[in-house]
Amino acid sequence: MPTEAATGVLLPMPAPPRRMLVVVTRRIGDVLLTTPLIASLRAAWPGARLEVLVFAGTSGVLAGLPIIDAVIEVAERPSAGAHAQLLRRIAGRYDLALSTIPGDRPTLYARIAGRRALGVHLSGPKHLWKRRLLSASVPCDDCDTHTVLQNLRLAGALGIERLPAVHVATDAALPAGIAAELGRAPFVVVHPWPRFRYKMWHDDGFVTFGQWARAQGLRVVLSASGSPDETAYVQSLRGRLPQDTIDLSGCLSLGQLAGVLQRAALYLGPDTVVTHMAAALGVPTLALFGPSNPVKWGPWPAAYAGDTSPWQRVGSGRVGNVHLLQGVAPCAPGVPCLLEGCERHVNSSSDCLTRLPASRVIDAATGFLADRDRP
Repeated sequence: MPTEAATGVLLPMPAPPRRMLVVVTRRIGDVLLTTPLIASLRAAWPGARLEVLVFAGTSGVLAGLPIIDAVIEVAERPSAGAHAQLLRRIAGRYDLALSTIPGDRPTLYARIAGRRALGVHLSGPKHLWKRRLLSASVPCDDCDTHTVLQNLRLAGALGIERLPAVHVATDAALPAGIAAELGRAPFVVVHPWPRFRYKMWHDDGFVTFGQWARAQGLRVVLSASGSPDETAYVQSLRGRLPQDTIDLSGCLSLGQLAGVLQRAALYLGPDTVVTHMAAALGVPTLALFGPSNPVKWGPWPAAYAGDTSPWQRVGSGRVGNVHLLQGVAPCAPGVPCLLEGCERHVNSSSDCLTRLPASRVIDAATGFLADRDRP
């Protein structure tokens, strides 16, 4: 089994790789937070072809990034035939394959695809077989290491420079009508809907914040995907917001949404991929956190280059262009509890978020606006 050398380099490459594969078969936020590793690989070996293997439906966050040559998609639960076809497609085609996920399938994908395979390992004897499959591996810390830094451990294992910036493509053209409407006045983007209910704030908070923003001369722009549940929620919220609120739900690709975010004076959203995008683009970002661990999943500020997480486990605060607001609730586990809502399932609510008052969010937003207006 490989052991770490004194230099920290676990897998030195005898020659520059010609083809590389990064496996990140997880949620869309995980895919986005792999872009610092991808950028590090691209900078180290600019002549190599670099491909990324992701779950179907998560590749939109990579669209338009020049650091990637191709994206391969696989269903989260592929049929036997589709799985066999994928394995034939990737088998032995890469000089170097990396998995950022310690699971069985991503580890196997890296091993099958790469002549040299680098991955992430969990402790314990039941995971030993995966470590033995890989040419080298780094330990997975799912608690005290930020996801960006966890992924960059793989760059460190290769002995290449670690580049921590999260990459978001912004060159997708906006529809002319939307571009013209957004150009009429400064605006704040509000993305109210996370994928899971336990990460959701409360309606009254968004309404109060929207009314305050309009009083500051900022139009409200609502962002959401085109899923029926999400669209219905945003439409119900729209009826309680200022009359000139712009509803972009279901209208834009992620690349186009990135272009909107880049023009925003402020952004407000929960623990979701769009919040990570806003943070990476340097937008003044208000990030609402409840049960989730900020040390691991807090948005990565645009100019942050520290070697530890920008966030503490407990408490709100601002780092660079991101103000993380953590909810507070008088519950036994405390905040963050790292559980999926108060009822322990993804569709339950979280008291720490439902009790988070709009006044705290507005105070943080006021700080950003004061910075903007300062000479």
